[in-house]
Amino acid sequence: YGVKPADLGILFHRSLELFSRRIAVSDRDWTELTEQEETILMEQCVDEVSEKYGADALHSDARSAYTINRLKRILCRSAWVLHEQLAAGSFRPSGFEVSFADAGNLETVNVSLGEHGRMHLQGRIDRIDTAQTEDAVYVKIVDYKSGMAVFDPVSFYYGLQLQLVVYLNAALEMEQRLHPERAVVPAGIFYYRMQDPVLEKEAGADETAMREKLLKKLRPDGIINEDDEVLELLLDLDASDEQLESPILFCSGRAGTCSLSQYEAGTDLKPLFDTILDYIPAPEGDENGPMQMLISSIDYNDYVGRTGIGRVERGVIKVNQPVIVGDYHETKKPYNSKIVTISQIEGLGKANVDEAKVGDIVWISGIENITIGDTLCAADNYEPLPFVKISEPTVEMTFSVNDSPFAGREGKFVTSRQLRERLFKEVLRDVSLRVSETESTDAFRVCGRGEMHLSILIENMRREGYELGVSTPKVLMKEIDGVLCEPMERLVIDVPEDCTGPVMEKMGTRKGELQSMHPQGSRMRLEFIIPARGLFGYKSEFLTDTRGEGVMSSIFENYQPYKGDIPRRNTGSLISFETGEAVTYGLYNAQERGSLFIGAGTPVYEGMVVGASPKVEDLVVNVCKKKHLTNTRASGSDDALRLVPPRRLSLEDSLEFIADDELLEVTPKSIRIRKRILDNALRAKTKAKEK
Repeated sequence: YGVKPADLGILFHRSLELFSRRIAVSDRDWTELTEQEETILMEQCVDEVSEKYGADALHSDARSAYTINRLKRILCRSAWVLHEQLAAGSFRPSGFEVSFADAGNLETVNVSLGEHGRMHLQGRIDRIDTAQTEDAVYVKIVDYKSGMAVFDPVSFYYGLQLQLVVYLNAALEMEQRLHPERAVVPAGIFYYRMQDPVLEKEAGADETAMREKLLKKLRPDGIINEDDEVLELLLDLDASDEQLESPILFCSGRAGTCSLSQYEAGTDLKPLFDTILDYIPAPEGDENGPMQMLISSIDYNDYVGRTGIGRVERGVIKVNQPVIVGDYHETKKPYNSKIVTISQIEGLGKANVDEAKVGDIVWISGIENITIGDTLCAADNYEPLPFVKISEPTVEMTFSVNDSPFAGREGKFVTSRQLRERLFKEVLRDVSLRVSETESTDAFRVCGRGEMHLSILIENMRREGYELGVSTPKVLMKEIDGVLCEPMERLVIDVPEDCTGPVMEKMGTRKGELQSMHPQGSRMRLEFIIPARGLFGYKSEFLTDTRGEGVMSSIFENYQPYKGDIPRRNTGSLISFETGEAVTYGLYNAQERGSLFIGAGTPVYEGMVVGASPKVEDLVVNVCKKKHLTNTRASGSDDALRLVPPRRLSLEDSLEFIADDELLEVTPKSIRIRKRILDNALRAKTKAKEK
């Protein structure tokens, strides 16, 4: 015997139904019970239901006994949560496991199919809650869920999740029959998921704080009526008036309109601007005090050089005003300078002004080497403002001139001089970027804060018309107190619960250390500390393991001692044998060796990577091979060849795929992966010598 998920769902529903009916028979309100009384009554109901449902099967082994105990724990917790939710408002249960059939012939569940007859819907509503006033009855539907189902507003909007709507229509009609003299108003439809969440206890949190956290985790999911009277009945009014009365506007960016009502079309954006002025406070600061401005961003202009962007925190800033420039973390010595120009946003452009006051966001020029985090102060009053320290680069790549056989075909900027000018100009805009010369005049060492940081730079250069070759990313090691250390990242992953296993397994092989794990509705949030190099090439695996539903983000944590070797790639490459054009016949034979990155008609050259091999070793394939024509014909020899659709790699996918002996060729129109040594024979000899 075994307890299946379907059995658990039945046990959950029957136990809650019996629990609710026992309370109703006792003539007591659910909110009058103490937590101890709820626990005793719920455990009795679970024992009674489990004995009737499975006889001795549910108590036949330790596994089933554990399941029953876990069932009791979840239901006791659910009883307490439902108690707290009811106590927070004016609604009280009026029906449990209400069947449509028991309510008579309801019009809302008898759907006309025209000449084909009628369709009669049947079902059972887990719980109907009502709140009554002198002239109205408010109806709320609660459906208990023991599985993974969640309320999805998109599915609800498109008519793909109508269970609660059918329940609500039936409940409204039944309540209208019971109260014909009063108006029956829909108040809300909710899913309540019966689950056993794991909470992360924060330092200093007491039992009351943990209970509040648990209530937030187990709050129902659904839709409520926006009517003020309904909100007062449903919500715990401990929230501030400002929170409850926050404005809601309905805007269309495409049409350029805004309206205060979803039922009325707007004509312009005036309601939005009026709301901003009404609800957002004006900037605060001492306009008469000594000038103080924090640089939050930088830009570069060929005419005025580097410009600083920031908000005036105190006083008034003027053109030709002498200032002292420094930073809060004292990374450089304060120095004197002068404001040359000041610009402000005007419409969709910028306009020069003579001065700006507290709260104004301005562009200033004339200060050499200004950077993010610098503070501009009055010459006689130096007070740097606090600012988050800019993290140092952790990843490096080598950007080189494109020297492939197809070089210069698609790009506008292809020389080392043009590449050098573009990279060093980017340093003036990006304070986290580092560019340095190498032993070769055709290659440059580029360091950034991560793979994503550098891939954005590559994509921008590609769109501007540059051709370049990019090496595989590597982390920047440091020696701290004689110990080799590497950069660590704090990785936050949000995945469906059933995908947790594969993610945990991959994180283990990549030296990730689990810091916390807690549920978020139907999903699980995991937090790891992992070496930065452990994230190289993981994104595509992550999306595959989570079926595209996972979300991951990371930020630099610190430097820690070297964690050891991490396997980078467990596949090899399919390499083109010769230069030419890929044909169907050659691709058909090559696709049996692995997955292809190209289709028929794609130009290739010797040493170019055209696919991935399932084996670790690289394989040379001839995708340009054509079928020889003969006079011989045989049955089936002229059948049409079917090709598997190629796997098209994006820039990020390509950066994750390339190995140490490969380069990424980036042009305005193409992204190709190639071997550093293009000649197949020479590459084989070099590899043999290394062994």
